[in-house]
Amino acid sequence: MDVAAWIERRRAPYAADPKKSRGRLVAESASPTRTDFQRDRDRVLHSTAFRRLKHKTQVFVYHEGDHYRTRLTHTLEVAQIARSIARALGLDEDLAETIALAHDIGHPPFGHAGERALDGLMEPYGGFDHNAQTLRVLMRLERRYAEFDGLNLTFESLEGVLKHNGPLDAFGAPKAAIADAAERLGAPFAGHASGEAQAAAIADDIAYDAHDVDDGLRARLFVLDDVADAPLLGDILSEVRGRYPALDDHRAGHEVVRRVITRLVEDAIAEGARRIDALAPASLEDVRASAEPVIAFSKPMAEQEREVKRFLRARMYRHPRVDRVMKDAAGIVSDLFGRYFADPSALPADWAREAGMGGETSHARAVADFIAGMTDRYAIDEHRRLFDLTPDLL
Repeated sequence: MDVAAWIERRRAPYAADPKKSRGRLVAESASPTRTDFQRDRDRVLHSTAFRRLKHKTQVFVYHEGDHYRTRLTHTLEVAQIARSIARALGLDEDLAETIALAHDIGHPPFGHAGERALDGLMEPYGGFDHNAQTLRVLMRLERRYAEFDGLNLTFESLEGVLKHNGPLDAFGAPKAAIADAAERLGAPFAGHASGEAQAAAIADDIAYDAHDVDDGLRARLFVLDDVADAPLLGDILSEVRGRYPALDDHRAGHEVVRRVITRLVEDAIAEGARRIDALAPASLEDVRASAEPVIAFSKPMAEQEREVKRFLRARMYRHPRVDRVMKDAAGIVSDLFGRYFADPSALPADWAREAGMGGETSHARAVADFIAGMTDRYAIDEHRRLFDLTPDLL
């Protein structure tokens, strides 16, 4: 496979074309200076929800250190990688970037710990899922435009978020909020999203595999020698130490992380090129109808990448220090939900009105929407306002 030849290509026939977009839920006149996908990207970047990612946990709570990733820095890294993959494979870079920038907007405070807490609390009311919440933000909760709620993004951008993890029916029936969004969009449960959406999805995996190794080393949850036996990580560490035997561990760690990103990106591009050549898609619809994703890791790399995740799960995500902080953080979310649900007057006035506009399920959903929009520090401040004792998340 001559990957260099792929990189020289422009828009491929199977790429999403903004001129052929299925449009927006509310019709708008075209921009004279931007494509529809560029306009989508700009709307995400200027949204309130995007700015709040600055103080939302990736793994470490914001005040644990200035150099750890937040949801915002993670998102920017995903966007950069998604554009690189899209460019190499002749896809629309702007659409790939839009989906990458939007994909985590629905995350609540305190990362997956906050999500698990809200999902448990919302179980009687349809559950909580950050991907579904992202769609609620993009389609309803951002209220800044005169003629519509949400950002009124194109079908292709919303479909890319909707099918961020693949076809909706791949893991059984989707959650109600996902199904509702699909119905409103007219998006079928079966079938893949665009190649641009697939580029954003694999970029998400690449980014957090690499930066969580970086953050884990920085936090001293493990040391460089601990990765020596891990597939991919150990091989790359051997390369680095072989070429730079006198390099200190700090710089060697950065060199390992840099090479992990390069190795994964290059494999995804080469495997994507191979799959696209085999499928020979003539249109975006051929990509959607494909039996398998057109962008993925090769089989050997996919297994090595899974081993990186296993290493991080054991040595970082389940580390006693991280686990203790996240349990306390989940307690903050649970306390806030209980107080707001029982006493809507504790909410800001506009959210109190929102909570009182329907039955119990609507009331619970409004509370979950409010909490999901919080940054870590706002959630901590609210807990201190409403409760006598707030955990110190250190």
